[in-house]
Amino acid sequence: MSDKELEINGVKFHYRVSGEGRPVVLMHGWGCNLTTVASIEAIAAEAHTVYNVDFPGFGESSEPPAVWGVEEYTRLIEELCITESISNPILIGHSFGGRVAILFASRNSADKVVLVDAAGIKPRHSLRYYFKVYTFKAGKHLTRLFLGKEKAEKRIEAMRKKAGSSDYNNASPKMRAILSKVVNEDLTDKLHLIKSPTLLVWGENDTATPLRDAKIMEREIPDAGLVSFPGCGHYSFLDNPRQFAAVLRSFINNKES
Repeated sequence: MSDKELEINGVKFHYRVSGEGRPVVLMHGWGCNLTTVASIEAIAAEAHTVYNVDFPGFGESSEPPAVWGVEEYTRLIEELCITESISNPILIGHSFGGRVAILFASRNSADKVVLVDAAGIKPRHSLRYYFKVYTFKAGKHLTRLFLGKEKAEKRIEAMRKKAGSSDYNNASPKMRAILSKVVNEDLTDKLHLIKSPTLLVWGENDTATPLRDAKIMEREIPDAGLVSFPGCGHYSFLDNPRQFAAVLRSFINNKES
């Protein structure tokens, strides 16, 4: 196991290489880093060379130089593959990492794709959600209108913390802007372009990327199969590690699948 660092596309990019065999690129979810998916790395490294990445803005990688979208993060992984001479990798993406895996596999050769509680389908929002969003926007406008700039910004930040998700509140201003951009990117139209055998692994109680999303992916990706775990949430690989390990080993180690 070795830690490596590259300067790619204006960022300090950190990743870890472990194991030996066919290449696997492992990509964590938003607000996490490569240690979050260390258990997946350990399973894959039994028979593969695993490149476990810290996405820019997380772990030991620096923040992007601009407000990136899924496109820029995907280009980074493409550059990693060129630099490390990675050809036809197995892609494993959890949550946000699934977005990058989808876009990468839609336009590059990939041996296999594993999407774990993956993002990529634009969520359906309730009237309550839109009421919350537009109430916040109106409150922000009125606060700036009636308070001075300094007081207004403090009040707006308090409103944002109350209304925003934990991922949003814990992020820097630039990473907040990136999060706002990527969560609104719908990759449904890219799914049919994925020609690789694809495994979808989901927690049936996932509220961040619900099982409905997995069923859309299963329908749209030509060669996809879905395995779902009852009682598990957005981190199904941590909620049910034994069954997850068995399913992952069976898929990635089978040279015929």
